Amino acid sequence: MNTRTRVLTGTALAVALGAGAFGAVSASATPASTTAQAAAVAAKKDGPSDKDFTTTTHLTVDAATRAAQAALKAAAAENQKVTVAVVDRNGNTIVTLRGDGAGPQSYESAQRKAFTAVSWNAPTSVLVGRLAQAPNLKDIPGTLFLGGGTPVQANGAPVAGIGVAGAPSGDLDEKFAKAGVDALGK
Repeated sequence: MNTRTRVLTGTALAVALGAGAFGAVSASATPASTTAQAAAVAAKKDGPSDKDFTTTTHLTVDAATRAAQAALKAAAAENQKVTVAVVDRNGNTIVTLRGDGAGPQSYESAQRKAFTAVSWNAPTSVLVGRLAQAPNLKDIPGTLFLGGGTPVQANGAPVAGIGVAGAPSGDLDEKFAKAGVDALGK
């Protein structure tokens, strides 16, 4: 055998022996890492602790529907054609009822008033006054700073919003929205 062949053969043999030794070390390390993995899995079975979660209050679909129907009924009693929207704490629509004869613009307006009321935990008529100090509020997407939106609260925190649109004034819209809030306690 020439020198070159001997060097290549020796190198190949050294690599093979090294790989075998590494495999033996890895094989002996496997039980320890398997034990660590098993401990980690056991710890995860217990799951996160209660301190990792919050509890929130949400209106049921039945409650939101009851509130919307009460607002619609209050408007009908005064011969007003309106749309009522109820949104959850995150501004997602739970229910929208469009009263007979309500204008097409009232649907979106009611939802935006409800979203605005729950976002700031205040009636939209109060929020209209805040525009004088912060006129850029009106630029926030999805909001509408006109009377007719009221928040629904549980323990002082907003959990939903009711918006009414279609009456000739925001004061009337808000009066009907409050009738929806009042229906929730019954």
